[in-house]
Amino acid sequence: MQHLFIFGLGFSARAVARAAMTAGMHVTGTSRSEEGTGRIRAMGAEGVVFEPGRTGALPLDPSITHLLVSVPPTDPRKASPGLEGPDDPVLATMADAIRALPKLEWIGYLSTIGVYGDRGGAWIDEEAELVPSSERSARRVRAERAWLDFGAAMGCRVQVFRLAGIYGPGRNVIESLRRGRERLVIKKGQVFNRIHADDIARTVLAGMASQSPVSIFNVTDDEPAAPQEVMAFAAALAGLALPPAVPFEEAELSEMARTFYGECKRVRNQRIKSVLGVELAYPTYREGLRAVWAAEQAGGNGG
Repeated sequence: MQHLFIFGLGFSARAVARAAMTAGMHVTGTSRSEEGTGRIRAMGAEGVVFEPGRTGALPLDPSITHLLVSVPPTDPRKASPGLEGPDDPVLATMADAIRALPKLEWIGYLSTIGVYGDRGGAWIDEEAELVPSSERSARRVRAERAWLDFGAAMGCRVQVFRLAGIYGPGRNVIESLRRGRERLVIKKGQVFNRIHADDIARTVLAGMASQSPVSIFNVTDDEPAAPQEVMAFAAALAGLALPPAVPFEEAELSEMARTFYGECKRVRNQRIKSVLGVELAYPTYREGLRAVWAAEQAGGNGG
């Protein structure tokens, strides 16, 4: 049986774990707390506590065949002792243990389309130059390269998945509107790509199954859209009121949100289709939000 080990079983990785278990894989995932590992076990996977800088290196089961990394790079302002240098905390802590895995055949790394920076709304693909506009995204660029180099040195296939804005059951604009967390920020010409968590899982599993030497994939939907357009669709779908519109220049935003709105690009996803054979279940936000809403109404989990 194939064994998938996931570092950081967060929102996107949980979708991958569910899809992998459905495909017959044994799945182990890490969380930073015992409470988190309890939630992992409730999914039917094996849970392990792992927090770089606190728990130290983990013993890894020699049966592991696939490894997925969904842990963000280390922020030096928040780094634990011993993790101040390397950008990737998993490599900093677990490199020797990973090298020693006798059956490992694939490593996946969940990154972000933020590595491309701002393109003024232009269309780009995986061949575009990486010009990150924040230090956070620059750390992602360095972590991507570190994993690709690490895999090349040990003769293991590595694939990097650059994710667009992630949504799905429990994490979407309908839920944010319902909780009063959304801000209708208007910035002329602003568009974003998005991706449903189930389509992330679909793409990652296709990457595992593929023997292609291609190592970089944009994981996005087909239609970059303005945030106000998506919010209006969600509000109409769920019968919710829109918050007041606020010009970008006047909006009170977190550092991360301001960086998010400071970048505008249209990201092509043709490679996941032509190389991995992926057919998106939710090619635009419309299909994705309709599925989320329908599942809510039916009392399900939206995917």
